Amino acid sequence: MKAFVAAASFAAGLAICGAGFAQAPAQAPAGSTGLCKDGTYHSGPVKSGACSGHKGVKDWYGSAAAKQTTPAAPATAPAAPTAPTPSTAPAAAKAATPAPAAVPAKTASVAPAAGGGPGQVWVNTSSKVYHCVGTKWYGKTKKGAYMTEAAAKAAGSHADHGKLCA
Repeated sequence: MKAFVAAASFAAGLAICGAGFAQAPAQAPAGSTGLCKDGTYHSGPVKSGACSGHKGVKDWYGSAAAKQTTPAAPATAPAAPTAPTPSTAPAAAKAATPAPAAVPAKTASVAPAAGGGPGQVWVNTSSKVYHCVGTKWYGKTKKGAYMTEAAAKAAGSHADHGKLCA
């Protein structure tokens, strides 16, 4: 129980501190996400490249997307953040954590070709490399055929990275 209360208090503290750093000053124009070293404001969504030509970033207030999801507070009196109760602290901490950006796949996901099975390898007919059952490229290269490992070797193909099938 003590560990839960300590964790909840820590999460609440992080949420309050994080909210304080993401606030732009009152004199900043609406939608500002950063202050440049020369005193101008930046309103772009990412910090990378912000304030180039303005001597760099002095302060960063957060992304424009984060500002759009929070309700706008009046410029004269910013609303004070309320501390979450211990039962909602883990949820509040998760909500404050941005979701990781999706990383595009380097190769297109291709469905395995019909056929294959135990004792069969997939031979990439373009490169003459064969792939074993359960490997990444088994049945998934653009051109290929299923055959036994012995038939693949007889046809002049070689194992992917020299790894023979069991």
